[in-house]
Amino acid sequence: MSRILAVALLLVPLAAARASTDLTGLWLTRDHDGIMAVASCNGGLCVEIAGVILDHPNDPTPTDYRGISQCHLRLIADARQIDSNLWKGHILDPRDGRVFGVELHQAPNGDLALRGFLAIPLFGETQTWTRYNGTVPKDCRLLAPLPPDAKAAQYPSARKDPTR
Repeated sequence: MSRILAVALLLVPLAAARASTDLTGLWLTRDHDGIMAVASCNGGLCVEIAGVILDHPNDPTPTDYRGISQCHLRLIADARQIDSNLWKGHILDPRDGRVFGVELHQAPNGDLALRGFLAIPLFGETQTWTRYNGTVPKDCRLLAPLPPDAKAAQYPSARKDPTR
């Protein structure tokens, strides 16, 4: 009886870790140039551009390949959960309108790993996004550097080179 109890107690943290995988919320991109909103939609996950980080107040909001503002542009609309910590779907490249395969999962440290690929995941690139704890204005425009409390503590500024 005590062995069964011991095994059950060992499994509780594993079940809790799986249940805590939640990718919804705001994420700071790898290059620190945007904030992405991940939300539940249609039984899966969707990702849209929630914020763009600009160097100067008068910088224009970036546009997509059609010349339309990237503010609130949906990049992923069909990511479906295929495992306890793996979602698969398609991602739009706003620069040219091409669509790629995409996989998303939460890394052990809590970051979001997003892998865009052509045909199969082997032919792709993984980006790591960190949780963003700040707020984003409705017009999506944020100025670099972001406030220190708005993002993960390991990022002292919004961009690697704030003079860019």
